[in-house]
Amino acid sequence: MCSYIVEKARLFGTAKGPGSEWMKVDTANVYYDHPYEAQLDHALCVDFVCEANGGRERVAIEISRESAVELIEKIKAALASGEDAHGKAGAATCSVVGSKAEVASLF
Repeated sequence: MCSYIVEKARLFGTAKGPGSEWMKVDTANVYYDHPYEAQLDHALCVDFVCEANGGRERVAIEISRESAVELIEKIKAALASGEDAHGKAGAATCSVVGSKAEVASLF
């Protein structure tokens, strides 16, 4: 039975899907339930939308519980190392080098 319990997180950022343009995102709808596409009994599902623009476009993920736990750990680690590297005055600059088009092609 689906619970349809959705947690909402307010965001400030952008998202991009395959073959799409960058879009603003202001909300993540997060739930653990039956996925639409992933071949899993249950999945952590996250829909990134811009409610301020009507929420019609979205970028979505459906991942296993184990993947979600590892992602949480890696997000925390990246924030900690990023704050350590970039949060201090005089810290080294970003190591990504290339034209704007080359950097954009990475995403």
